[in-house]
Amino acid sequence: MLKQYAIAEARNHFATVVREVEQVAPVELTRRGQPVAVLMSIQEYRQLRAGKTKFWDAYTKFRDKFNLQELNIPPETFASCLMTGAPPNGTRPSAPA
Repeated sequence: MLKQYAIAEARNHFATVVREVEQVAPVELTRRGQPVAVLMSIQEYRQLRAGKTKFWDAYTKFRDKFNLQELNIPPETFASCLMTGAPPNGTRPSAPA
């Protein structure tokens, strides 16, 4: 669940809320306790506007950003994903400790 701020509270602490959105996660803005808007970083907004990324594009971007050997992810994990659309045995590779 997103963190919530009343509109008046967000207005009074706008710089802090924007910093939180940039560094942590989107926030919901409420009016009389009811969610009325979401404030998110420009990066998240652009990702939403861009639409879905094709698997190969996302995979290439992931490989550019992370070293699979350091993450202990064997290359065959992604090979099987390409064929089946799901991780092997329905599991996800574990994150390094």
